[in-house]
Amino acid sequence: MGRFALKGNAALLAACLIITGSTFSVSAATLQEIRDEKQEAQNKKSEAESNLKNVNKDIESISEEQEAVEAELEELDAELVDLLLSVDLLESDIGNKELDIERTKEELEEAKARVAAQETAMARRIKFMYERGSSTYLELFLESKSMAEAVNKSEYSEKLYKYDRLMLEKYRLARSEVEDKEAQLEEELHELEEIKEDLNTQKDELNALIAEKQETADNFAAQLSKAKSKASEYKNQISQQSANLKKLNQAEAEKIAEEAKKKAEEEAKRKAEEAAAKKKAQEESRNSEESESSDDSDDSDDSDSDSGSHSESRPSGTSVRASGSGTGADIANYALQFVGCPYVAGGTSLTNGCDCSGFTQGVYSHFGISIPRSSYAQSAGGDEVSFDQAQAGDIIYYGGHVGIYIGNNMIVHASTAATGIKISSAFYRSIITIRRYY
Repeated sequence: MGRFALKGNAALLAACLIITGSTFSVSAATLQEIRDEKQEAQNKKSEAESNLKNVNKDIESISEEQEAVEAELEELDAELVDLLLSVDLLESDIGNKELDIERTKEELEEAKARVAAQETAMARRIKFMYERGSSTYLELFLESKSMAEAVNKSEYSEKLYKYDRLMLEKYRLARSEVEDKEAQLEEELHELEEIKEDLNTQKDELNALIAEKQETADNFAAQLSKAKSKASEYKNQISQQSANLKKLNQAEAEKIAEEAKKKAEEEAKRKAEEAAAKKKAQEESRNSEESESSDDSDDSDDSDSDSGSHSESRPSGTSVRASGSGTGADIANYALQFVGCPYVAGGTSLTNGCDCSGFTQGVYSHFGISIPRSSYAQSAGGDEVSFDQAQAGDIIYYGGHVGIYIGNNMIVHASTAATGIKISSAFYRSIITIRRYY
């Protein structure tokens, strides 16, 4: 029983695994705090999974032992039924034997009575003949009318005597047989009673063994119920931690996107400030050249104006780098250069405007990889991979929209006319498929 007892620290582990309310606001937490919380949740989930595995082993062992004990109980019950049947039959035999003994005692009393009666009759006749002595035979001759009659009377007396002796022996033999029969029945009854006593002892021992086995089975049932209850608790904890991890993954992705956006804005602001400073320096330089001829200044201004009107500006992108290395990471890093560029429906220019599929097609084209034009067609090409196998550079299809995965649960995509090309959480919409073209 002890080897199946649940671990002594199970209650402590269960208490540690209970999810409590977060002590900080996810939106206000730093990325590192979110990752620390995520790691803690993962550790709790792993611990709950390990505990569940151990409890399931206990459940399997307890179930096997319980089945074995229940099988023994069935055998013992069958043995007890057979033993009780034997006792019932034996009691019936004892009852019949006691009846036989009663009848035999009655027969013995009758035999004794017949022997006693015969002995009494013989004793009377013998006494009569003894008292009269030899004169009896003289009287037989004198009272007889003839010699033949006297002989007949003598023979009759002799026959009567022999008959008395014969009947006495017969009755004595019958009494002896009845006595022997009574002794035999008494012996058989004694044997039956000894057998009954032995069977009752076996019955008591069997009942005690059944009670012991039943107690063991009940203990196994209690242990099994407790183990199943623990397993249910661990399953709930795993489910809760999985839900918690999902929320933390979402929060992490949003925080990464938030920080990436902030960095992009700071970078854009820095470059705008640099451009303004450069422009101011140029204006100051032009002002210092007032000694030059107005015609030369006009030509210079026209030239500068023409140059400005024909130059194509390209945003400097973002300082965010894709995770990983190789072609996929190169694709993702190249795509990140265009964060902040405009979204144009049907457009294919990475700098002047493109839509979601035009963006992915343009980025891949830079690496000599040809992919279809529409998002739907892109969702059917390449090789499909699961999200846990996704790498930077993969195309994620959301249904009517595509983006390029950059790692850390983030994507870069041409979103809308209002936001342009930007970084978002890979989970901002339900993922339909992930395709790899490189």
